[in-house]
Amino acid sequence: MKLITTIVRPERLPEVKEALFRAGVTGITVSRVSGHGGEQEVVGQYRGTTVVMEFHEKVKIEMVCSEPFVEPTIKAILSSARTGEVGDGKIFVQPIERVIRIRTGELDNAALTAVNADEVQRHAIAVAQQAGGKREGK
Repeated sequence: MKLITTIVRPERLPEVKEALFRAGVTGITVSRVSGHGGEQEVVGQYRGTTVVMEFHEKVKIEMVCSEPFVEPTIKAILSSARTGEVGDGKIFVQPIERVIRIRTGELDNAALTAVNADEVQRHAIAVAQQAGGKREGK
């Protein structure tokens, strides 16, 4: 099991979420965060004062995956979050020792499977197919 944490642009969240669901990842935690990496500082005006914006708004997505889902998850994030510009984000992969579902006491991989995983994946596939049809002019 691995904890995959990714930091991405907020505007890429819908695409990343859709790609993760298509890859079979149904359990994610999303947080709004601010950070500073390779992006240039933005200088702006606020109430007549020059302000340097050192931090940029980002979205942090965290998920724990069993081993078969690790590489598909990474590929899904890369394909959906990449714009090719500085500031696209990072992916961090860390080992997880143990997972326990509080409600049932299930352990490890059994605790990772969402109760409604099949339903969520069917919905994600249907949405993706509809979006694909709209892009193709259907």
